[in-house]
Amino acid sequence: MTSLHIAILSPFVLAFFIPLLAKYVRKIHTGWFVLILPVLLFIYFFRMIGMTAHGGTLKAVLEWIPSFGINFTAYVDGLGLLFALLITGIGSLVVLYSIYYLSKEREQLGSFYVYLLMFMGAMLGVVLVDNVIVLYLFWELTSISSFLLIGYWHKREKSRYGATKSMLITIFGGLSLLGGFILLYIITGSFSIREMISQVDLISSNGFFLPALVLILIGAFTKSAQFPFYIWLPDAMEAPTPVSAYLHSATMVKAGIYLVARFTPIFAFSGEWFWIVSLTGIVTLFWGSFNAVKQTDLKAILAFSTVSQLGMIMSMLGVGSAALHFHHFEYYLVAVIAAIFHLINHATFKGSLFMAVGIIDHETGTRDIRKLGGLMTVMPITFTISLIGAFSMAGLPPFNGFLSKEMFFTSMIRITDFNLFNADTWGFLFPVLAWTGSVFTFIYCMVLLFQTFGGKYQPEKLEKKAHEAPLGMLISPIILVSLVVIFFFFPNILSYSIIEPAAASIMPSLLDNDQKFKVEISMWHGLSPELYMTLGVVALGVLAYVTLGRWKKVYGLFPETLTLNRLYDRSLYGLEKGSNKVTRTYMTGFLRDYLVYVFVFLLSQSAVRL
Repeated sequence: MTSLHIAILSPFVLAFFIPLLAKYVRKIHTGWFVLILPVLLFIYFFRMIGMTAHGGTLKAVLEWIPSFGINFTAYVDGLGLLFALLITGIGSLVVLYSIYYLSKEREQLGSFYVYLLMFMGAMLGVVLVDNVIVLYLFWELTSISSFLLIGYWHKREKSRYGATKSMLITIFGGLSLLGGFILLYIITGSFSIREMISQVDLISSNGFFLPALVLILIGAFTKSAQFPFYIWLPDAMEAPTPVSAYLHSATMVKAGIYLVARFTPIFAFSGEWFWIVSLTGIVTLFWGSFNAVKQTDLKAILAFSTVSQLGMIMSMLGVGSAALHFHHFEYYLVAVIAAIFHLINHATFKGSLFMAVGIIDHETGTRDIRKLGGLMTVMPITFTISLIGAFSMAGLPPFNGFLSKEMFFTSMIRITDFNLFNADTWGFLFPVLAWTGSVFTFIYCMVLLFQTFGGKYQPEKLEKKAHEAPLGMLISPIILVSLVVIFFFFPNILSYSIIEPAAASIMPSLLDNDQKFKVEISMWHGLSPELYMTLGVVALGVLAYVTLGRWKKVYGLFPETLTLNRLYDRSLYGLEKGSNKVTRTYMTGFLRDYLVYVFVFLLSQSAVRL
């Protein structure tokens, strides 16, 4: 077993000993023991940056079921390393945050950290394996561990409901994903992603190509909360805030993003891939941001904002994928680079915002913006963290979200310039929906910030006397918002070390064609259409926020009986009722009926053998 395999499996090994530590070492918070591992793993993967920056990869094979071609093949390239650094880096900050957020006297810390380590190991497996069957096993393990984390406060009905909902939807997607993998195996005779990529011509000419494409995208869309599968994510906010900051901003919800990026070389040349990925992403961006504005719970606002931001990244991957087949490198490369850059930026500002909301809830006893207000002077550090995170998410300078949002606008504008899969005809939808969604993004960012920290302080509505959080709880979000500012002023520290190798991993044909490219991100691009779009977002966004009370009634036009959540609840009720009815037809309660079943089965088996 190599060091790479040990790195992937080490969270599971530590999880085995956590219950013993939680039980017998009571004077020390269990999180301090857990924190050591993600820090060491981050250092381990950080040292690989030089290798991937120069185009290198690392591969290690551990035989498992070689007769069926199923081996634990670990593989590190630029894309896998990017996600490994996010998983371990954000994971370290989340564990540190959780030490101060979760009380060792009141919480079952042993269970919490076992589930968290299971999830960390599963995510590392998803992004660092080459065999699709092993990837699927880790993929489903992320669903199971997230189910346990979301339902951590299992005595709450909403926690149980949210956990069940997330598991049913994501495991449905996982089974779909497995079907897609099996179809690719039937075509290529291999479970290796690299070998599949090398047989693109064979895959594209096969009749199973389109079914495999659709099945794999369903798996990706369910995990990354794309429309219409996004409904599990808001209910998952019943999890403890460290879980939300980790799973639902930086890691699990980006597993689908990773999957789309990884399989781009196989499917990207098709019009179906372009339209499904791009349109699903841009519609999710708009719908998530539109629904975020009407929320009154801080974590609900962040949940729908996460849906929206994931749609934004997905749409850029869809648009950028066209470069593989049509070789418009100078136009479409910017979309893939923007997707990678925003993926990093989103992890920083959204992680900090989740932690800030956790602090507000922890120190005031509520997340309801109707009860909050005037916390700017009471919690000045938390206000500063929230301001930087919210302004970055809104796409304002001098924060990193501004840079990747401008690149997003560029990719949406340029798609209309080409006669590509009828994009010259319908391509106008992309910049229109992108701009409209960005306006709503600006509005909900202002709601999140100013209705919490501005206005009148209402201590009589709070369950606790509001005060600033202890230093230990502030360290992690301060580190994240510091990166938000640093990545704005020095974006190219990521360009050559992280973004460029990841882009090359997504689009290997660039290297195959000796197409040299350098990632250069600058703070100022002159008076461009993108800048005018941003100014329009700010102008209309400010006007819409000021007049929010007048036009917010538009949300009442959408009947609550015609929602996706309602459809999910009714479908689940119908399945339960139908299964009970079927069960009652053969579970009669009479012994004679059960004996008939037994004898019929025995006779049928005897007949088969004869």
